[in-house]
Amino acid sequence: MTSMQESGIGNWRISKYWVGRKIGSGSFGEIYLGTHYISGEEVAIKLESATVKQPQLEREANVYRSLYGGVGIPLFRWYGTEHGYNAMAIDLLGPSLEEFFQFCRRKFSLKTVLLLADQLISRIEYIHAKSFIHRDIKADNLLMGIGKRGNQVNVIDFGLAKEYRDPKTHFHIPYRENKSLTGTARYASINAHLGVEQSRRDDMESLGYVFLYLLRGSLPWQGLTAPTKKQKHDRIMEKKMATSTEILCKGFPNEFAVYLNYTRSLRFDDRPDYAYLRKIFRDLFHREGFQYDYVFDWTVRKYEENAQAIREAAAAQNYGRGDNGRVAHASAATTGQSGTAGGSAIPGR
Repeated sequence: MTSMQESGIGNWRISKYWVGRKIGSGSFGEIYLGTHYISGEEVAIKLESATVKQPQLEREANVYRSLYGGVGIPLFRWYGTEHGYNAMAIDLLGPSLEEFFQFCRRKFSLKTVLLLADQLISRIEYIHAKSFIHRDIKADNLLMGIGKRGNQVNVIDFGLAKEYRDPKTHFHIPYRENKSLTGTARYASINAHLGVEQSRRDDMESLGYVFLYLLRGSLPWQGLTAPTKKQKHDRIMEKKMATSTEILCKGFPNEFAVYLNYTRSLRFDDRPDYAYLRKIFRDLFHREGFQYDYVFDWTVRKYEENAQAIREAAAAQNYGRGDNGRVAHASAATTGQSGTAGGSAIPGR
């Protein structure tokens, strides 16, 4: 971008949208806040230089078009090329699971993970039903909604997505080997590490690693170093293969080991039994006595932080009161404190 374009919100327009601050990055391109120049509605705008040798954004836009209307898939708004950029506008969403994970001190409760698992298995099932595999399932690409859809988890970033079958005939792509690793090594399936062409089973295995990452706080193959990227990926693969599901899931309900063993046992062109996978987690959810109230860990944390801010403001107000019960001049500052209590729990979102 030019320095003029980087300098602030609303300095330049692309199609019907003013382009604002940067709010994220995708597998290809950067993501900015967009505002409709008439309605004021906010969207997310993904930009890619129109001069790149291998443009990807139009391909991603076509995936969004194919997935249009799916629950937990941001609505596709527009794609075009202007001002030297390929640009795509989609629904604006809330923080990612990775951001909420950091906010909750890098650990989610069993209840929160099960609430997410129930939705996410359905999200991946829908994507697969539309003949695509995602190939980069990770916490950064799973975003919560905003407003009335604040309890809905969404899947984004289809820059690496691929058709695994013909949409009309449903003829499956052929099995291949010696493929380079596509996606994020931390969550990649063992077969993806081994160079096997990815299919539906790989998305499901990656999702299992996301569940365990959120439960455990980290995965055993994080933090490994090596001189080259290839050597690092090899070390991650070796550690992943050497870590049994029993060790990986130790201290957590057996259902997570069952899930991972099942996804690893699938053949290349098998259709995962999504209903079975949802059921094992739903049965666990009910057995634990949880309720589908959509109170996630970050909901509780935000409430606790807001309550603390209110208590501190009230204490400051009481301190500033005179004998006649009227609030002293210092209360003006405390009013500002209590007013921040209901604000965003995650800075910049």
